[in-house]
Amino acid sequence: MSKPRVFEKPTGVKDYLPEAVAKLRSIEFQVLDCMQRWGYRQIVTPTLEYYDTVGVASATSDKKLFKLLDRKGTTIVLRSDMTAPIARVVASLLKEEQFPIRLSYHSNVFRAIEEEAGREAEFYQTGVELVGEASAEADAEVIALAIASLQAAGVKQFKIALGHVGFLNGLFEETLLGQEEAQKALKDCLLRRDHVGYRELLNGLGLSAEVRQELEGVLRLRGGQEICRQAQEMTDNRTARASVVHLCEVWDVLVEYGVSEHVVIDLTNIGDFSYYTGMTFEGYAADLGFPVCSGGRYDNLLGQFGRPAPATGFSLKTNRILEAVGRTEGNEPRRVLIVYTPERRAEALCKAAELRQEPGVMVETHRAAGMETEAAGLAGRELISYL
Repeated sequence: MSKPRVFEKPTGVKDYLPEAVAKLRSIEFQVLDCMQRWGYRQIVTPTLEYYDTVGVASATSDKKLFKLLDRKGTTIVLRSDMTAPIARVVASLLKEEQFPIRLSYHSNVFRAIEEEAGREAEFYQTGVELVGEASAEADAEVIALAIASLQAAGVKQFKIALGHVGFLNGLFEETLLGQEEAQKALKDCLLRRDHVGYRELLNGLGLSAEVRQELEGVLRLRGGQEICRQAQEMTDNRTARASVVHLCEVWDVLVEYGVSEHVVIDLTNIGDFSYYTGMTFEGYAADLGFPVCSGGRYDNLLGQFGRPAPATGFSLKTNRILEAVGRTEGNEPRRVLIVYTPERRAEALCKAAELRQEPGVMVETHRAAGMETEAAGLAGRELISYL
């Protein structure tokens, strides 16, 4: 393997230049402020965690974890999400705090990836966890907050696709009983949004025409509250029907929040079906082919840390949001360059201090070599001269 050149970076990581960082930080601050106004307190956890605790509890597959050995030979990981570390904190440092607990965060996370174009090994997440509340109101709260957070971040056009893992679990239990491998393969197709592959798998399972038609019908379960009625008519399975009832309750609360116009029920949306236990959702911005936020209910995670509790939450993919809003002009700061001679330095620095008290003003000072100042480097900056 050849030695990398000094300006090269590992695959999947990137540099952010000042303009991008300013927009990234603006998104972060606006979103965290929004979350705080909803009662969520910010938490910071370590970049490094033990593999045997947070690593194995994470929703991230083992092969996507960055693993290291410390000097004692213990395996540690770079955090791959924030949910598992927060579960660890809730079960330990916050074990005496009464439920429900509302926490927010903004952090970089790391996932080992294949060398594919556009995939990132380090990216940024801003999100919340609502721990200790199992109701439809809690699920609706995090969806409504996700919508408010996207709006605070400057995303103007988006849709939230809302699903429930219990519906498919129950439907497959009813129609594909004992065919666990087939169930998993079909869910994998839905997770990848591979509807062609889903149909091909159904055709190869030797199902009756009636059952095959019923399972193909899942692909059409996308829309408003009418989808709940259609889904109820598809199955008699108790788990599936209970899941639809829960989604209907969530929808009703979202109507009361006044945000249902941003939501579509999509029963093919199952998130990571090995991790989520109930409601799941993804948010898609206009003109972007990938989700800018995702979340759902994960009631089994806290038990792995010794404090069983229901939980729900979401995360915004902050750097992807940067792609969505970075094309639009934001509130650019007023950039000022103050040029002065030694004789007028006190006067110039006093003016600089005055201007720096104003919001949205960036002030640079420069001692001039003579009575003239060069035009080079002045682009985009307002000149104040003390020559």
